[in-house]
Amino acid sequence: MSGQGQPVRPRRSRATAALRRLVSETRLSPAQLVLPMFVADGIDEPKPIASMPGVVQHTRDSLRKAADEAVRAGVGGLMLFGVPKPEDKDAEGSEGTDPHGILNHALADLKADLGDETVLMADTCLDEFTDHGHCGVLGTDGAGRAVVDNDATLARYAAMAIAQAEAGAHVVSPSGMMDGQVAAIRAALDAAGRDDVLILAYAAKYASAFYGPFREAVGSSLDGDRRAYQLDPGNRREGLREARLDVAEGADFVMVKPAMSYLDVLREVADASPVPVFAYQISGEYSMILAAAERGWIDEQAAALESVTSIVRAGADNVLTYFATDLALRLR
Repeated sequence: MSGQGQPVRPRRSRATAALRRLVSETRLSPAQLVLPMFVADGIDEPKPIASMPGVVQHTRDSLRKAADEAVRAGVGGLMLFGVPKPEDKDAEGSEGTDPHGILNHALADLKADLGDETVLMADTCLDEFTDHGHCGVLGTDGAGRAVVDNDATLARYAAMAIAQAEAGAHVVSPSGMMDGQVAAIRAALDAAGRDDVLILAYAAKYASAFYGPFREAVGSSLDGDRRAYQLDPGNRREGLREARLDVAEGADFVMVKPAMSYLDVLREVADASPVPVFAYQISGEYSMILAAAERGWIDEQAAALESVTSIVRAGADNVLTYFATDLALRLR
């Protein structure tokens, strides 16, 4: 009740479902959603990922079927991650640039099936393909310690981006947090005559505790952590700085990752960015919702929708989420 004049009754606009729909401030559409997908070499049938219920490592054939289902549901894009055979990993991540590698084969499959019907995105990083599990080529520092060699890694990213473009990717997505990665990839793509290929920069990617299930999903060989190149979870300004640098280097889109624990960073990046902003609801965020739902503590569908809505409300134009196909079907 207001102190003067007529009573204020905001509840009137919440009285019915039709009214709530009419005045909704944040609206989701299937086209805003991107489905991350894993395709593995050397398997004969889809392999469930224990820590990510409902998500699998696909065969090339099952990937094609699941991709078609996602596109028919209306998702805006597909993000592909390749999982090579353990024996095909090496220090340089050579499988990632091999035209006959699993990720590039899968991109070509989906390009042949779907053409330009959806947006094909490729993870442009070496961690799935290196035997040490880091996102780049290893060198040594002045004290003789093994470190990721930033500039040597840029050359590998450039080669990987060209291979992915030739395989059919509409968008390449450098996620390794190397300095200068966007500029190096843009220059390489343009020199190769592929100025039509876009770059989604993982601009503010944090060294999160919530990546655990993803490392199972890609069969990571990492022994250690990536804190020397991913952002410190406590650093808000640094995330905004990284996003601005990537835009200046030519990124067509920028991303904040993870999403749910970094909504403040997402809001600031969205406020400052002249290009579309993506956010990634990562494996651990997905798995927490599934684990609680399996125990009957929360409603899975309601929690999935609310969580993605919160990410869009915070400023994301598009969201990578493992709920993408299910949400797209419901939103339709």
